[in-house]
Amino acid sequence: MAIRGKHRYRFNWRDGNRFGLLIDGNHFFPRMLSVIKQAHKFVWLEMYLFESGAVATRFIDALLVVADRGVSVKLLLDDFGSGGLGPYERQRLQHVNVEVCFYNKIRLAKLFDNLARDHRKLLIVDGEKAFVGGAGITDEFAPPDGDKGCWRETMLEISGPVLEDWQTLFSEVWLASRSNRLNEPLIKPNPVSDGKRARVTVASGFRSQGIMRFLVNRISAAEQRVWLSTAYFVPSRKLRRALRRAVWQGADVRLLLPGPQTDHPVVRIAGHRYFTFLLKNGVRIFEYQPRVLHSKALICDHWVSIGSSNYDHWNLRWNLEANQAVDDEQLAEQVAEMFADDFANSTEIKLDHWLQRSGYRRWWERFWGRIDIWLHRLGRGRRNR
Repeated sequence: MAIRGKHRYRFNWRDGNRFGLLIDGNHFFPRMLSVIKQAHKFVWLEMYLFESGAVATRFIDALLVVADRGVSVKLLLDDFGSGGLGPYERQRLQHVNVEVCFYNKIRLAKLFDNLARDHRKLLIVDGEKAFVGGAGITDEFAPPDGDKGCWRETMLEISGPVLEDWQTLFSEVWLASRSNRLNEPLIKPNPVSDGKRARVTVASGFRSQGIMRFLVNRISAAEQRVWLSTAYFVPSRKLRRALRRAVWQGADVRLLLPGPQTDHPVVRIAGHRYFTFLLKNGVRIFEYQPRVLHSKALICDHWVSIGSSNYDHWNLRWNLEANQAVDDEQLAEQVAEMFADDFANSTEIKLDHWLQRSGYRRWWERFWGRIDIWLHRLGRGRRNR
């Protein structure tokens, strides 16, 4: 089925890309560190969460090793998200070949403008390798005492022409925050012979809602399946209707959402007020049980999206976000296997049981729902200024 409507997007589809699916910090952190240590030209890291701990120490060690070799290192860190990075780690990063830039520094005079954050998670090495997903440089994704308590997260390793678009995104935010251009020219990687079709979708500082537009159009066109995983689910009306439309078209529509273990319980409660509508319209809802679910992934038939963006009003109104979209059946099946394992570790919410929840729970859903509506209107008003 063709996608309904014609929409303009920031980046075009690019052929000839290769992707590797990396599940949880014990897999993606070692791979990211390995690629950093092989750098010859530059390392660019754009990150929301960067907090002192064992993981941050490993990354700083690796960055300083390549900086000592003359590799240019650029760190673009969100000022709020990196608030947990201590003085000792900041002092270590004072190296002649390391530049650190903090996005949207917190200032009282900015008032609500302080809420605009850089939520992207991106590592680019030599313009040849990139890593994109939802992880931060923090011990929650790889606890020092092992896998127990590890947050559930997903990253993609990327090579191919689509890296040119990821470099463009990094360089633009760097220029806006630092007021000086990057010394390194953008690299145009060669296509991989058996590479896949891909494009970058973005939500960037109220100027583009490409992620949500692309998401809604893909879901609306789905015929076989729509499986969506997100840490914070407060869906727009368009998204709710798209999910319902996909069910009407015969697609298997499932949501994988956080269970009781979550880093933002009030967002979970605010999202619960939509469950009745979704369940009545055939959407299956699963709440992940073993640990904190932080993964942001989506399958629509043979199309996959993985990146930094959750599907709530806050992320798409206030934050810089970026996802990697891939049109490939093989990757879709790998992601489907990941989902199947997560569904097996989840509790499915059934409509009859959901309608029996207590009045106390319903009151809290309405309360936090009102807060969410207020924040949504605040963000919309700021975007229209």
